[in-house]
Amino acid sequence: MSQNKIIFLDQKQIPTHYYNIMADSPVPMDPPLHPATKQPAGPQDLAAIFPMALIEQEMSKERFIEIPDEVRDLYRLSRPTPLIRAANLEQVLDTPAKIYFKYEGANPTGSHKTNTSYAQAYYNKKAGIKKLVTETGAGQWGSALAMACKHFDMECEVFMVKVSYNQKPYRKTFMKLFGATVHASPTNLTQAGRNVLAEDPDSPGSLGIAISEAIEVAVQRDDTNYSLGSVLNHVMLHQTVIGEEARLQMEMAGDYPDVVIGCAGGGSNFAGLSFPFLRDKLTGVKKDLEVIAVEPASCPSLTQGKFEYDFGDEAQMTPLIKMYTLGHKFIPPKIHAGGLRYHGMAPTISLMYNIGAISAKAYNQLEVFDAARIFAQAEGIVPAPESSHAIKEAIEQALKCKESGEAKTILFNLSGHGFLDLGSYEMYLENELTN
Repeated sequence: MSQNKIIFLDQKQIPTHYYNIMADSPVPMDPPLHPATKQPAGPQDLAAIFPMALIEQEMSKERFIEIPDEVRDLYRLSRPTPLIRAANLEQVLDTPAKIYFKYEGANPTGSHKTNTSYAQAYYNKKAGIKKLVTETGAGQWGSALAMACKHFDMECEVFMVKVSYNQKPYRKTFMKLFGATVHASPTNLTQAGRNVLAEDPDSPGSLGIAISEAIEVAVQRDDTNYSLGSVLNHVMLHQTVIGEEARLQMEMAGDYPDVVIGCAGGGSNFAGLSFPFLRDKLTGVKKDLEVIAVEPASCPSLTQGKFEYDFGDEAQMTPLIKMYTLGHKFIPPKIHAGGLRYHGMAPTISLMYNIGAISAKAYNQLEVFDAARIFAQAEGIVPAPESSHAIKEAIEQALKCKESGEAKTILFNLSGHGFLDLGSYEMYLENELTN
């Protein structure tokens, strides 16, 4: 097989600033609405669960926001991450396309989520908060927050969606190893959970339900805040370290992507890679750049949802946000890409989709696992089921190039490894997975 090309950066090249896409958006974002009054929510309405520094980032229109030195120091545990030319995959597909991927799985938690968990824990610690409560789907976010809280000597409580809690038990083990308390959501610990269980005692749970439980716990103590691993603007902002690094690495490779791809549930890893490149499209530098968000066919918020105000959680405790949504009561099927089982999409991504700056694709579970197997055999990395959605689209794009003879440059985000998802792969290999 061909030799993969790995492009590394020096740690001095870790980005010093996050990129805020709203500075370059031609259309302003609709404000969040207070859940009771339905009037625009201000900073004071969010202060019960977020520190003011994150609220300011949530509403900021500054193009670049400085990364605190202490957060950059923590990034050095695993950043910069490599950009890899997937020459082996190119050879397997017999394509003239050049395929690159940004690998975010080479850190202790196995995914991109530490890019925001370190920042969120840092800002909460500075605000005097002693405990963070959150939800998690497949467990990557819960693992990242548990690790960040341990570093800052904070308590961490996690409501993990029940179907993923059972499918991916070692994520729970990882969180507990770093001192977190982990519950299978829905639980009997909160009113939101009890309400769901009263209607469906066998509920598999959802991220919307787990969010409701986490917020309910967080608002009960002044020294406790809620922390979210995706969807909100400040989370998208923190993840742009991925794309800012990738821009430098593509320049070092003497290349620039024609197509940028990421999987999308809430949207954070997709935004993290794509927004710094999308800046060139929005400002006219690269007008023909194609940016594609890839979601599960069973939870297709962009491709089949409505662009409207909706709650971010099942119990209607969050502000209403303008996004593509399947409805906050939607319970996704029990797919193994648990991190993509969310009823809505990040408002910034939703806006970019609505104005036509990005496109979206949806694939079913089996074809995504088929793509994962092709990639793993070619590149030697077992990808997370979530990330495999991006792999599927990258393969489709490469095969189109094979048909047309075009030598496009394709860049996708390998947002996490799948070594704790081997139970799902075993089911796939034994033909026990369905669409």
